Amino acid sequence: MKVLRNFIKKQLNAIKAIKKNHLVREYFKNNTLFLSFVVINILNSTVLRFFCMRSIENFLSWKAILADTIIVTLLGAFGYLFKPKNRFTYFFSLTAFFTAICMINSVYYTFYTSFASISMLSLTQYIGDVGDAVVENVLQLKDLIYLIGPLVLIMIHYKLKKKSYYNKIELKAERRKKTIKSLSFTGILLVLFLITLTSLDVSRFLKQWNKEYVVMRFGIYVYQINDLVTSIQPKINSMFGYDKANKNFTDYFQNIPESAEPNEYTNIFEGKNVIAIHAESMMTNVIDLTFNGQEVTPNLNRLSKEGMYFSNFYSQVSVGTSSDSELTYNTSLMPTKSGTAFVSYSDRTYIAIPKLLEEKGYYTFSMHANNADFWNRRTMHKNLGYNRFYSKTDYEVTKENIIGLGLSDKEFFRQSIEKIEKINEKKEKWYGLLIMLSNHTPFSEVEKYGEFPVDIKETITKEDGTTEEVIYPYMEETKLGNYFKSIHYADSALGEFITGLEEKGLLENTVIVLYGDHDARLPKKEYNRLYNYDKENDSTLDKDNPEYKEYDSYQYELGRKVPFIIWTKDMKGTKLNFTNTNVMGMYDVMPTLGNMFGFYNKYALGHDIYNIKDNNVVVFPNGNWVNNQLYYNSQKATYLPLSDEPISEETITNTTEYANKLLDVSNDMIVFDLLNPKKNVEGSTEG
Repeated sequence: MKVLRNFIKKQLNAIKAIKKNHLVREYFKNNTLFLSFVVINILNSTVLRFFCMRSIENFLSWKAILADTIIVTLLGAFGYLFKPKNRFTYFFSLTAFFTAICMINSVYYTFYTSFASISMLSLTQYIGDVGDAVVENVLQLKDLIYLIGPLVLIMIHYKLKKKSYYNKIELKAERRKKTIKSLSFTGILLVLFLITLTSLDVSRFLKQWNKEYVVMRFGIYVYQINDLVTSIQPKINSMFGYDKANKNFTDYFQNIPESAEPNEYTNIFEGKNVIAIHAESMMTNVIDLTFNGQEVTPNLNRLSKEGMYFSNFYSQVSVGTSSDSELTYNTSLMPTKSGTAFVSYSDRTYIAIPKLLEEKGYYTFSMHANNADFWNRRTMHKNLGYNRFYSKTDYEVTKENIIGLGLSDKEFFRQSIEKIEKINEKKEKWYGLLIMLSNHTPFSEVEKYGEFPVDIKETITKEDGTTEEVIYPYMEETKLGNYFKSIHYADSALGEFITGLEEKGLLENTVIVLYGDHDARLPKKEYNRLYNYDKENDSTLDKDNPEYKEYDSYQYELGRKVPFIIWTKDMKGTKLNFTNTNVMGMYDVMPTLGNMFGFYNKYALGHDIYNIKDNNVVVFPNGNWVNNQLYYNSQKATYLPLSDEPISEETITNTTEYANKLLDVSNDMIVFDLLNPKKNVEGSTEG
């Protein structure tokens, strides 16, 4: 904040110096409202970058400031076409609009570490269901700072009104002249801006995958305009851009084999029943974590030690969070560039796990004790190939058994076992997806999670030889601490579910597949307290303390890993009981499971992890990627080494090109419905 205050002070001093010139002073005097409008909205956009991308290079980026100035002066110039008495209404309306852009993006960035998209307007229907989470976990004091700008403009307006600023008479010709002069000035700024652009700037601007980069180089207002165009573009392209998309799609998959490449795990689970567990907000960092010797997730720990555990596994979600996770898990496709596939593209053709298993004689179903239309699951689950979707209306939900957004996980699992038992009696082979719910942000109903202290308890010996227990708060009454309490409850529900399945004999021929859908969406500062707690002062250690553990943006991103486990009751101690440490993404699940269960999708973007092994690359929707050697941040064009292997620029360039191509092809496959059999695409064959 000190840096920001100094910047503002310097600009004000510069303005004062300029005003000493007579002609300039007259210009300022006659255009006070217009100039105030420009300065206020440029400052707001600068403050937004400060809060979202905290480095001088980012929030004082002259390119972004210049781009914001162009947009503000361009639109502001038309204010001169109004009579002086009507100009304030025009400038204030624009300021309110610009302020809304900054506030929305400020809130959005806190939750998603990205910038908002017009395409997300289609998702506002779901805000009511998660409104408490937004207010409690996302909305912060910083998001209200942008309101200062409009208030200042109102104050200036009333001050000018007292000085009879609006009483002067201007002819239409004079007003047009002022408009033309302002537009000419804007044109000069635009030319200066365009000649500074690099090919990389233009490429990333057009693709819009790397939103942080676009805001950093083009400003928030240009980004939002570009986003509007990008959001509309798929609807237009679906009519006009098919041929190009289809060619890129064909080229991408032309060398992919028509059948799976076998390995030592081929068909090991063929014919077995499957229960897939979509574990809400479950993260890898809770595994083996303890407080005072008590495990946070004893049941998850057990499954990871007895089954096939993938410890370096990442979800690849975008703005669609859980629905994006379902999409990628089921289809091995990435989230769409705009909107979400579940909402915006639910009518497209998808090659999905349920469809492929149905072809092998499986009865497929999904279970989620929430509103069936949330994330448009009622429509999308049917499209993915689930024969039956058990939703909220299929469960007994009372006030007593609700936690967070709906039916508690323990009650959900208990009632689901009854349903699975009936399915097992009628169907020879079955596949079911169960979606957990209780461990959903804001993790605030701690009184319902059961007793699980996240403090530090120590027994000290006093001078007289007696002992005393000392308690340090540690993670108590923090958002992350509440998350640990919530995940402890969810883990307990998971344990009861496994026990219940065993008691009903439903584990005899069944494989459990568990994946975390995404991270807990908590701010980085929460983890700083976890890793750098100063118990003596009940605070975090200073950075200059030798025991301080750095937890920067790289550690934060890498720490968002989620668990992926394949488990059967008799797997412990066999050759299938091991930990795979290779980097793996959600889009690798489908081909990996396909090899084990005997189905194949040529158009999967991921890979069977047992074929690609340590050469795998996990691509994220924002263009970042990770492999066993490094994590690459495409926004900053920087990376964090993860091994001692030398890293060449060629490797980074080639992998980044691969990531961008994969994202483009995935988006085209969904937007242009390229998997539609009417467009001559053969979808699948049995492995």
